Amino acid sequence: MTHTRRAFVSLAVAGAAAPRFAFAQAWPAKPIRAIVPFTAGSASDIVPRLVFDRLSMELGQPIVIDNRPGAGGAIGTAAVARAEPDGYTLLATASAHTINPSLYPDAPYDTVRDFSAVIPLGSLPNVLVVSPASGMKTLRDLVDRAKARAGATTYASVGVGSGSHFSAERLRLSAGFLGTHVPFKGGPDALNEVLAGRVDFFFCPIPLALPFVRDGRLLALAVGSPARATSLPDVPTTIEAGYPDSDFAFWIGVFAPSKTPAPVVDLLYQTTFKILQSTDMREKLARLGVDPMPLTPAGFDDLVKREIAANAAVVKAAGIKGDR
Repeated sequence: MTHTRRAFVSLAVAGAAAPRFAFAQAWPAKPIRAIVPFTAGSASDIVPRLVFDRLSMELGQPIVIDNRPGAGGAIGTAAVARAEPDGYTLLATASAHTINPSLYPDAPYDTVRDFSAVIPLGSLPNVLVVSPASGMKTLRDLVDRAKARAGATTYASVGVGSGSHFSAERLRLSAGFLGTHVPFKGGPDALNEVLAGRVDFFFCPIPLALPFVRDGRLLALAVGSPARATSLPDVPTTIEAGYPDSDFAFWIGVFAPSKTPAPVVDLLYQTTFKILQSTDMREKLARLGVDPMPLTPAGFDDLVKREIAANAAVVKAAGIKGDR
């Protein structure tokens, strides 16, 4: 960051939040902590690490990743809500951010009131994978088998209320079959159970599933996104496979505690946006199956509000209870 820009941010922050920042040094003057409320190695951890590594170089300060999984992301999210709104604590989370208000209505934070959206890092379609040994070749095969088994079909997720859980529930509600949800602490554990044939299917984030799909150890039946994934162009969406209103948009994004000075949020947005638009970063994210999701902070805030309402309806229809 140039000296002029640092000076601008320092002056703007001081004027917007005096006296708290009246004598503060230009932001950032020390390391930044980014809380990821999911396990290390998950898609919701891999993507922020990749982007934050470049962001730390642009800002001239380290960004320390702090994984705090639990309760579908609510534990780590609560820690950010309690943090000082000074730009030194950020939240890198996923679509579960808009699900948790319905699952944990008594959580010690308010998703809309206590956070300011910074930028989405991208969308990652969840891909429904099964073991080739299962004999299922299409999504219709899976649905027909699930209906015939009267609730015996099992589906994995990375936790109650996670994007992988909601992808499965939206398909299940649309297709009209019963099943048993099997939550795991992270994607690798869930994948291992599907590979071993102990769990029937898993709506896996594409970055984790791609190597297994490409080498034939897993079969991709459908993606749960509204549109086909650029990294799996031959795999149909669940809607294309004949199940309306079965899509679920899984994204990863960055938030700051509310009342974080607007110039800091704007600088984070502008710098991260530039990184995401760079050719090498776009290529790296594309290799992980991440599609661009260009939204301003205001647009991202609006998306959060819309999704909270839509996800509340799914929670009610599926009878989902938060994992205490």
